[in-house]
Amino acid sequence: MSTRKGSISVKTNDIFPIIKKWLYSEHDIFIRELVSNASDAITKRSTIARSQGHETPEGKIKIEVNKTERMITIEDNGIGMTETEVEKYIAQLAFSGAEEFVQKMNDLGNTSTKDEIIGKFGLGFYSAFMVAEKVEVESLSMHPGSLPTKWTCHGDTDYEFSGSTKNEVGTKITLFIGSDGEEFLDKYKLEETLGRYCDFMPYQIGLVDLNEKEASETIVNETQPLWKKDPTTLSDEDYKNFYRKMFPMDPEPLFWLHLNVDHPFTLQGILFFPKLNQNKPIQENGIKLYSKQVFVSDNVKNVVPDFLGLLKGAIDSVDIPLNVSRSALQGDPNIKKISNYIIKKVSESLKKLFNSDRDRFEKAWEDIGLFVKYGCMQDEKFDEVMRKFVLFKNTTGQLITFDEYQESIPENYKEKLKDKYVYFEKNMSDESLRKQLILENIQVIETDQYIDPHFMQHSEYKKIGEQSFKFSAIDSMIETLLESEQTTPNDIKIKDFFKMVLVGDDKSLENKLDVEVKGLKNSSSSAYFKVDENMKRFQQMTKSMGQTSFSMPLKKTLIINPNNALVQNALKIWEKGEKKELAEKICHHVQDLASLSSEGLSSEDKEKFVSRSQNLVQELSQYIV
Repeated sequence: MSTRKGSISVKTNDIFPIIKKWLYSEHDIFIRELVSNASDAITKRSTIARSQGHETPEGKIKIEVNKTERMITIEDNGIGMTETEVEKYIAQLAFSGAEEFVQKMNDLGNTSTKDEIIGKFGLGFYSAFMVAEKVEVESLSMHPGSLPTKWTCHGDTDYEFSGSTKNEVGTKITLFIGSDGEEFLDKYKLEETLGRYCDFMPYQIGLVDLNEKEASETIVNETQPLWKKDPTTLSDEDYKNFYRKMFPMDPEPLFWLHLNVDHPFTLQGILFFPKLNQNKPIQENGIKLYSKQVFVSDNVKNVVPDFLGLLKGAIDSVDIPLNVSRSALQGDPNIKKISNYIIKKVSESLKKLFNSDRDRFEKAWEDIGLFVKYGCMQDEKFDEVMRKFVLFKNTTGQLITFDEYQESIPENYKEKLKDKYVYFEKNMSDESLRKQLILENIQVIETDQYIDPHFMQHSEYKKIGEQSFKFSAIDSMIETLLESEQTTPNDIKIKDFFKMVLVGDDKSLENKLDVEVKGLKNSSSSAYFKVDENMKRFQQMTKSMGQTSFSMPLKKTLIINPNNALVQNALKIWEKGEKKELAEKICHHVQDLASLSSEGLSSEDKEKFVSRSQNLVQELSQYIV
């Protein structure tokens, strides 16, 4: 065959959108693009053969790497091309052969083909020049009477056709690797790249290192990933093994969700609920996006909402629009539909687990509770399903729902606690107050300082159905529940005495501390702190958002128990007038005890507390009322 030369045709009406939208950021993308093209070629051949009633050999892609010769070859047994087709589909930059093929098959009534073609852009082939100084394409078309052809290009607009000895239908692409692609001449680097992008390609991919003494072929992919299989045929171990393959360093997942929908969009996949490591930040990009089993991206923002970002797994869809390099999502109505579908399936899955296996749901709550609460705040539909399944730990250590809390309220407190939820801030609230409520059989739900203030505010603001939600801190609510005894003249003396010692004439303290005297049923503690509920919430949220410098100082009220022996003796000592310093020390000690029972003391205040306590004990041992 004679040699013929030509120049690559660039269509100006096609090149400008490419310049604006297309950019390959990573060199290893060439593997994905060339292997995807090979896969498309196999699909085209089998599609045409089926339409004509013919059989085709099993699809296969073979990749050879020769470090000595600085060559990588990618060969398929797909449809192949004639010289005319090579010139049309390769030499005309930005002409999409896949799109034309789909149109032709649609004209013949074969509308399913569009879901079997990966490449839709006509540009993927040119990613080869990111690593190659020269590219040769040898191809033999499946059409009867076709002759093999070879196309050669050195990375510029000039190319040449020449004869080829290829005698089997298909296409072989040879890359003569330049300095920018040397790393891919290493078999292990190439195998790693194939594993990243082509791990689940629909056709077998064999890799051969020609520099090995006994070069053998390694199959680098699974042709049928788990998400393509019927979930009724799969065992728990199948899912766990698949998870180990994708995330080998992770502990066993808690549970999983198998996705499969074909209308109004196509989507398959598996989402896993991982076991979280409390000592590590939540890993992003745990969900991998595929298009017809070819890895596209691990950036699934918009497809998967933020609150589901801790999930891991795979999503495969041809209806997720991508840019030309397949690395970024494009705006499209299907994105919102797919996102809503995933949210719906996750909420339904969690609801089903709660109803069918409450014990398993509770065991997973430590790991999933954060994202469930966050999801309720982020998505209205998710909130409507999941709010009634949000769990809180109660006084006895049980995990209960909002409805179960209401059911646990004793009859004599039903009216006072209707649609109200008394909460105890973990490591912040006064433990003695919780014990007082236990004696009345009143449950208290435990909350944290991070997500719960936001979730409580959301629940109060956003009602679901007729149920109202009102959260009250235990120190703000206990007076209402455990009615205080009638104030006595002695109570007034105690208040004046403590206020004079703890506040005195210090104007700066007046804005930070107040003193009240309340006698509560079953109360044995000397005192506790109360903070205005609204101010407490505001401080919680600013703290959870890291805005500590913006936090306003809270005015606290020290509630003194007049029935406590320590309080009564302090007043007696003060009134006798002999040991007023001792009485003042007892006042400060009562305040310290209230702080210790709630949010605790700072390191500096702890040292002072220890010193004051030691002095107080020594002095009390010498003084008996």
